[in-house]
Order: sequence, then C-alpha cells, then structure tokens
Amino acid sequence: MKYILAHDLGTSGNKATLFNEKGQLIQSEVFHYETDYFNGTWAEQDPEDWWEAICVTTKQLIEKSGISNKDIAVISFSGQMMGCLCVDKSGTPLRKSIIWADQRAQKQAEELGQKISLVDFYHIVGHRNTASYGIQKLMWVRDNEPEIYENTYITLNAKDFIIFRLTGKFYTEPSDGTSNACIDLKSLKWSERILDYARIDGDKLPELVPSTHIAGGVTAAAAAATGLAVDTPVVMGGGDGCCANVGAGSIKPGKTFSYIGSSAWIASTTEVPVFDDQMRTITWAHIVPGLYAPNGTMQCAGGSYNWLKTQIAWIETAEALKAGVSPYDFMNQEGAKSPVGSNGLIFLPYLLGERAPRWNVNAKGAFIGLKMESKRSDVFRSVLEGITLNLNIILEVLRNYIEVDEILVIGGGAKGQVWRQIMADVYNVRIVVPRLLEEATSMGAAVTGGVGVGLFKDFSAIDSFLEIQEENLPDPDNALKYKNVKEMFDLCYFSLLNVFDKMSE
Repeated sequence: MKYILAHDLGTSGNKATLFNEKGQLIQSEVFHYETDYFNGTWAEQDPEDWWEAICVTTKQLIEKSGISNKDIAVISFSGQMMGCLCVDKSGTPLRKSIIWADQRAQKQAEELGQKISLVDFYHIVGHRNTASYGIQKLMWVRDNEPEIYENTYITLNAKDFIIFRLTGKFYTEPSDGTSNACIDLKSLKWSERILDYARIDGDKLPELVPSTHIAGGVTAAAAAATGLAVDTPVVMGGGDGCCANVGAGSIKPGKTFSYIGSSAWIASTTEVPVFDDQMRTITWAHIVPGLYAPNGTMQCAGGSYNWLKTQIAWIETAEALKAGVSPYDFMNQEGAKSPVGSNGLIFLPYLLGERAPRWNVNAKGAFIGLKMESKRSDVFRSVLEGITLNLNIILEVLRNYIEVDEILVIGGGAKGQVWRQIMADVYNVRIVVPRLLEEATSMGAAVTGGVGVGLFKDFSAIDSFLEIQEENLPDPDNALKYKNVKEMFDLCYFSLLNVFDKMSE
C-alpha cells in the first residue's frame, strides 16, 4: 500500500495528514505555532516555527501509523497564502514572514493605485489592489527595510519555503502566484506591467511551475530532520483556499462549494477568469492546470454566530454544558422555532467590515426590525439568515457565468441541519455534505500530490476521498418567501452606508 503525506500550513498551526492510495484517512497530527500581532494591523510568523511543525508532525505520523517511511509515495502541500517571506540565496530567512492578515502596506497599495486603476489591476490579476497581497508587502519591505530588500534573493509563501527546506529548490505555483497579486491571470506569468508600476525587481520572485510539479526529492539533511526517506518526491500543491476547491470536488466547470468557518466563501471552477463588473468577486488560478477558481469570501460568517453564542446565548450555552453537547445545537434548535424571514428581523453580518461582496471596511453589524414581539428565536435565526443572504450575493455573481444546482458545504457551519436548510432555501439549490468536513484542504493537497507522481490518473481521484453523508433540498415555498427577504437585506445595507461612514470617522 502506498501513502500520501499532506501538510496544511495554516495560520494557527500545521496539520499533517496521511492518506492511503484509496483515499482513506489514516492518521493526522497538528502542531500549533504563534503569530505576532502588533502595531494594530501587523502580523508576522517565524518560518522556523513552520519547519519545526513539519518535522514534528511528520515524525509523529510515521511513528503512530506504523508505516515505513519508504511507503510514502509523495509529500504535497496546502498553505496559507498572500504572505511575504524574504530569503537570501541560501534560503535563510532575512526577517519574519509578513502573513496574509497583515495590513501595513496601505501606503504601498495607494502608490500602486496612482499608477494603475483599480479596474485595470483587477482585470490583470483577478483581485483588487489592497494591502493584503504579497506584492504590496514586498513594496513595504523595499521602502522601510531597504537592506533586507537588497539582500533578498527570492520571496516565498509558507509552503514554498518548506518545499525549499525539503528539496533545496525555489519554486511557486499559480495559486500562490495569484496571491502575490502580480501575476497575469490569463498567461499565468509574472506581470511585467504590475512589477514596473510597483518598482519591484521581478528576479526576486520564484519560478512558476504547475501545482502538480515535482519540485524534487527529499534531501539527506531534510530526511534526517523529518524522518522521511531520502529522495521521497515532493509535489508543489497549492494555496489553502485553492486546495479546498480540489478537496471539495470542484475540479470541473460549474462544480461549486461553500466553506463555512469563522470566515466563509463560495467558490466554483471555470475555464476562464471571472471578472465581475462591480469587482465583487475575485479569481484564483486553480490547482487543476488550465482552470480557474472564482471566489467570494466574507469576513465574519461563523464569527458572527460565535459572537451570538458568546454575548447573547448564555442560556443555550449553559444547557449545552449540562448536556455535554455543543452550544450551537441548542442555538440551532432555538432558531428553528422562528419562520422564514425571522418575523421581519434582518441581521447585517458586518462585525469586521466586509470583503466580498461589499468591499467596505466601514460596514458595521446591525439588527434591523426589532419589535416588542421579537423573540430570541428570531434573533438566532436572523443571524443565520443574514450570513447566508450575504453569501447569496456572491453566488448570484457566479451564476452570471455558470449554472449552479448543487453546492457542497464544508467547515464547522455544515454541521447544523437548520443552517443547511436555510442555505438550500436561500440559494434554491441542493446542499450536500461530505463525511469529513474539515479535511478539504488536506485532501486537495493529497490528490494534487497523487496526480503529480502518477499515483492517480487525474483529479477525479477526489471522488474516492469524498463520501457524501447528508443532503438538504430546497423548499419551493420558502425559496419564494426569501425573494422578499433578499430585497430587504440589500435595502437595509444601502440605507445605512452614510451611517457606517459617519460612525467610522
């Protein structure tokens, strides 16, 4: 039996997962590391912590699973995106990595915006020009740490640094290349136009290779540190959001999925980039060569429901503690008592401003329509509805380009039957849920690795990993009722735009 080792380098830690060639999960291990948050909007991580996480979890997996390291056919990766790690020619980090959550490069984004319009930028890279991306962060290093910029040989994202540590090779692939926001999305080459406007030396960017590319074999030094066999093939994999596409089975045009965690997104697969006329969605290069992954990510989805649990659902939390179950189970039961539309109560889920579809940092959360007869059940249901109504706007953008009659839902939010039915009714589609809700990125990396070394013929191998466990069908009457609720949701948001701006002064 051959095995695939997938590493998912996230924000809070690395999750190492071992699958066999039949797609069965054998073992997983997690190693947590710290993030330095400071100066209000800055966020950095030590890349040596990433490497320690890789070494520790790899050894643990091999030991606990009882397999031989020679039976590992390939190692592949999913990793946090939109970072900036500067290394010298020997691959030694010159500073900590500026990670995706860091927003220090506002001035650099503004500088870039003076040279190229937001629309033109969006139509080259598929993303908006913001401080979140790699190129703006590298501009910040150039402007504020010139010696480090001068000594930088290559800039890398998290998984690319680990691949170097394992193989000695500097590469990136299109999905992480997209997260640098200086790639031409159509040609999948670094955009000389963007680099010129940014005043960035293109030689400081790694070579772009396919996500299925074998970067090299594990070196003797890396084998000693990790417990892996020398020359074990290392396949690139991709950025975590794009690996989720593969792990959710979104590997051909029109296959759509939604991830519901603290943040949430709806994503699909297309043959060409999706350029929305209002720039509400973004597009990544897909893990599957030749395809694209249009996406819209909202800031505070499960985060809004968690806020409700922490601040309001004290009764349900106490009952859940006594019963030994999740507080969300009792919250869902309470929300189920309220009808479609929550008896006229609208919740705007903008507790952290908003990315897609509003792109408004000043947006605020709000309950609108509270009355004396409003009940706790209305409040609970309105939060679930508000999150779903916001995601529906993203879905409607995608529907301008693809047909959607089914959405696979993953993440913690997929556990709730009540929420899934709200999704089915609001989206008016069949909602399907796999058995493994938290493994999509790891499975995506595993399948990519398997394809890369020829263990799998193509990406359809994900079908053997996915096991659909439940489904929710839309109720036609409820779907019709939600048409008016959708209109009211939009009206509430746009009516408060001036208020949001005034409150943010």
